[in-house]
Amino acid sequence: MGDVWSELIGQQRAVETLRRAVDGRRHAMTHAWLFVGPPGSGRSNAAKAFAAALQCARGGCGHCEECRTTLSGAHPDVTLLRTEKLSIGVDEVRALVGRANLSPVMGRYQIVVVEDADRITERGADALLKGLEEPEPQTVWLLCAPSPDDVIVTIRSRSRAIKLVTPSEEAVADLLVTRDGVSPGLAAHAARVAQGHVGRARMIARSEDARARRREILELPGRLDSVSACLEAAERLVAAAGAEATQATADVDAKEMAALQESLGMGTRGVRIRSAQAAVKDLEDQQKLRVKRIQRDALDRVLTELTGFYRDVLAAQTAPGVELVNADLASEIEPLARRSTPEQTVHALDAILRARTALEGNVAPLLALEALLIDLQFARRA
Repeated sequence: MGDVWSELIGQQRAVETLRRAVDGRRHAMTHAWLFVGPPGSGRSNAAKAFAAALQCARGGCGHCEECRTTLSGAHPDVTLLRTEKLSIGVDEVRALVGRANLSPVMGRYQIVVVEDADRITERGADALLKGLEEPEPQTVWLLCAPSPDDVIVTIRSRSRAIKLVTPSEEAVADLLVTRDGVSPGLAAHAARVAQGHVGRARMIARSEDARARRREILELPGRLDSVSACLEAAERLVAAAGAEATQATADVDAKEMAALQESLGMGTRGVRIRSAQAAVKDLEDQQKLRVKRIQRDALDRVLTELTGFYRDVLAAQTAPGVELVNADLASEIEPLARRSTPEQTVHALDAILRARTALEGNVAPLLALEALLIDLQFARRA
């Protein structure tokens, strides 16, 4: 393992800015930072690396206790918040503000990292704003969001933005080889089809199941030959995403429920039944929201894969000879490119964008996917 910056590939400009702040150069440090960048660029990793460097006596060596505990989430003066729900409410933000106001116990700073600042509700943003307006001298807020526009303007104006970029395919492939021991050929393939998204590239490179799921998704457009086929495919996609979410949360759900029941003394004499039932119901509701978010994240990956597929179709139609992103599926892409027009392909891309907007707007996943696949089938025939 290198220093804390070693895995922030392709982010030299951002790292240099953060290093200057850690070194204490004049006007380089501030109490609130906003890390923005496209999916897979490493927003949260950059924030955690910066937090570790701020606590480290050597500016982020990557080996000391301060670095290791910060990166693992165990440092007593570094709070990491990544919600698995659809939003971060006002109560959670108030708790963070309260934590931020404490003096450091071991480290040089009291640091709060919010990995999904774009999910903070309006009331939560108001509570956060109060914490940013009157910070304690040793408090540092590190907020992460896809773009500055995803947080309210008053928070943006009180934060220094760190803009991350999509790393190159070569940089991602090199990381997979050196960090994860992936063969160079597979690393290059995973980096290309993931289009610079480090997390997706790593998943594709390390999981045969992930590669099989990707291929199944990208072969889907060629099988949409009727409305009934569209409806059946949509149902399979939503069911698979739901199963993935349930499987991903089953263990933690069970542990949370067992811990809650033990803390409430359920099954023992003297327990307040109504209070206990209300607490259990509240936990169940939060767990359902977590499953819902993970399911929607899984469906968003489906949309991302389909977007890449139709971009390849459009490239084959308008720039023959250009190298395809999904070159391993040229046998699916090129026939579709020949029997459809660029206008139809643009219609398909628009349909995918509408589906993503619908899912973000809380439309039922099955309805959103059914509408999308019917649109894709229509694009083939129009």
